[in-house]
Amino acid sequence: MKKMMYSTYGRLLSKNWVIAAALVISGSTFVLTACKEAKAQEDNPAPAVKSVELIRTSQSWDGVELPDYLQGRPELVAVKYEFPAGKKLGWHHHPVMNYGILVQGELTIIGQDGKEKTVHEGEAVVEMVNTIHHGENRGKKPVILYMFYLSQKDLPLAVQHPEIPLE
Repeated sequence: MKKMMYSTYGRLLSKNWVIAAALVISGSTFVLTACKEAKAQEDNPAPAVKSVELIRTSQSWDGVELPDYLQGRPELVAVKYEFPAGKKLGWHHHPVMNYGILVQGELTIIGQDGKEKTVHEGEAVVEMVNTIHHGENRGKKPVILYMFYLSQKDLPLAVQHPEIPLE
C-alpha cells in the first residue's frame, strides 16, 4: 500500500513538475516576447500628435471686423465644395459667419469693390459676411474647399444675386 501511495504521489509530483516547467517556459517566452516588443516600440516610437493653428482672427479676409454672434440656438454646418478648373460662382453674400480650409487648388475671391484674395492649397480663409462677392477657380485643377458655417435653423448659408452679371 505504501509503495502504491509513493508511486501515485511520485506520478503526481512528476506531473506537477512537468506543468510547472511548462508554465515557467511559457512565462519566460511571454516575458521575452514582451521585452522584444517593448524594445521595438522604444526604437520606433509612435509619432506624437501635432496640432497647428491655421487661423485665429476676428476679421474676414478683406480686413472687415466680423459681426457679433447671432442670438439663439446655433446650427453649425460643414460643407465640402468642389469647383472644376475655370469655374466661376455667381455673385452672392453670406448672412452668417463662415470659414474654411482649401485642401486642393487655388480659389480667387473677388469682392464687388474689386478687391481680390487668392487662397492657396492648405490655407484657411474667413469669408465676408453680408458683403457681395464671388469666387473663381483660375487654376488648372479642381478646387476642393471645406467650409464651416456658424448659422441658425432656417437661415440660408448664401444668398444669390443673379441680377449682377459675371464678367
